[in-house]
Amino acid sequence: MSIYSDWTSIAQMQRTDRETQEFWTAYFAMEQGVYEKILSRPQEPYTGTFKELAGEFDMELPVFAGFIDGINTSLKAGEYDLESLTEDSPVSLEVDLEKLYYNMLDAKAEWLYTLPMWNDLLTDERRKEITKEYRAANTYVAAPTVGRNDPCPCGSGKKYKKCCGANL
Repeated sequence: MSIYSDWTSIAQMQRTDRETQEFWTAYFAMEQGVYEKILSRPQEPYTGTFKELAGEFDMELPVFAGFIDGINTSLKAGEYDLESLTEDSPVSLEVDLEKLYYNMLDAKAEWLYTLPMWNDLLTDERRKEITKEYRAANTYVAAPTVGRNDPCPCGSGKKYKKCCGANL
């Protein structure tokens, strides 16, 4: 069983609503602390073995695997195969800041994308642009529908209900 499998077992464990709330509140607090450290020195990425970095961030190995799962798509070096991570796997937490900010918006992690460190890393204007890009990418625009009495889109000149809509 992999370290990441251990994380998924822990995260999906059956708990009462209160226990679930406590578990995720504790995890999100740890996650916030790690992001604060990473964002405080973005030019010097954290590197080392999986076990070393988990220790540096004071996280158990499976919990750190959960963290890697969350930051994985924001890493400059590409994504890690989570199932193959071992204690001795080399890990580099060099992040693409704009991608990370976008992914935090996507995860609806307000406690992360509102961290004060972002003020020094991305201009307010750039953060607004990324937010606008995120909203545009996640806005569904329905295609216009043809009404039964509208001209048929096939170009026959007939009403839709007497042409292509008659077979519906």
